[in-house]
Amino acid sequence: MKLRYLAIVMVASFCFTSHAQVEAPTFGKGLFNIVGKDSTWTMKFAMRMQFLGISTWDRDASNGWVNPEQNFLVRRSRLKFDGFVYSPKLKYKFELGLSNRDISGTSEFTSNAPRYILDAVVMWNFYENFELWVGQTKLPGNIERVISSGNLQQVDRSLVNSRFNIDRDMGIQIRHHINLTDTFLVREKLAISQGEGRNVTSGNLGGHQFTGRIELLPFGKFQSKGDYKAVDMKREPTPKLMLSATYDSNQNAVKTRSNMGSYMVNDIGFYETTINTTFVDAMFKYNGFSFMGEFAHRDAKDPVAKNSDGTETGDIVGVGSGINLQSGYLFKNNWEVSGRYTNIDLDDLTGRPMETQYTLGLSKYLVGHKLKVQSDLSYLTIENGTNELMFRLQMDVHF
Repeated sequence: MKLRYLAIVMVASFCFTSHAQVEAPTFGKGLFNIVGKDSTWTMKFAMRMQFLGISTWDRDASNGWVNPEQNFLVRRSRLKFDGFVYSPKLKYKFELGLSNRDISGTSEFTSNAPRYILDAVVMWNFYENFELWVGQTKLPGNIERVISSGNLQQVDRSLVNSRFNIDRDMGIQIRHHINLTDTFLVREKLAISQGEGRNVTSGNLGGHQFTGRIELLPFGKFQSKGDYKAVDMKREPTPKLMLSATYDSNQNAVKTRSNMGSYMVNDIGFYETTINTTFVDAMFKYNGFSFMGEFAHRDAKDPVAKNSDGTETGDIVGVGSGINLQSGYLFKNNWEVSGRYTNIDLDDLTGRPMETQYTLGLSKYLVGHKLKVQSDLSYLTIENGTNELMFRLQMDVHF
């Protein structure tokens, strides 16, 4: 199946180059940029790969570090297309994920087929500073999730993101920005989505999902959209700050983590409950120094899934809170050291103990985020449980 997709892309690329003006970009700017003869459409095609190695050890009070395990994998392998059609005000983005981690999660609601499509969205600047987005893409959730996995400061996102993020969904979004002063920028984002997650093909269970986000940039824009990149690669000459908040309500949700997690099946079909998620986050950059912080909280109308007779099914919504704080400094030789503190405190009814993780990262950026090697060492403490030490080493190549 993967080879078929690659073959289609190669054939399509050959056809396009026969009828369009093609410019060969520099490394990291895409494999090729296509411009139609009449300039009514463009397409940039890029690909990216991440190669990851992981080693873990458990901490035993009597025997020290035990149970060593290793894992090597292609963490991500993706094809990306973007450009405009008809007018520069009508943009699009299409992204395919080909690694096993990208396409996992099949179910009867995705026709039991691999989930190749990550993004398939059209963005229309229909009036002044307003944009309408239609299709499947990331919801305007926590900053760590919306930052591309290729622009992260450490090997992967934090435990806060894995427990609370609202990921991608199918729907519409309205986005707007306004300058209150010469430097004070405000951005508002609203989304109405299906509430089932990405690549669902069979109906819409429960209700719909509603998401709102506001972003305040009192010192103006970051360079090169640096508010959604986790390293101060541009070494901002003046302080830049973004303060943001998101509120998400998934009405009559049927999954344990809003539009993520497992389905809550009961004796009459699915258990439904409204799940609300709140994020508060910040990004700061100045002269090579960066800081990112986020707080997440999730609650549900009735988090314990039940059958029609009131008996519990065993599924429980992951209600509770989490905090993630991370910072780094990029030296002039493009080596960066970073640190992260993460705490997950789910409610007692979930049966999940409190988790605290400390992470120290070291990265070398050869060509920015487009060619880099990253490593990190994490120590995870689990309340009344077994602690874990994890070392990761990853290489990114983005054409």
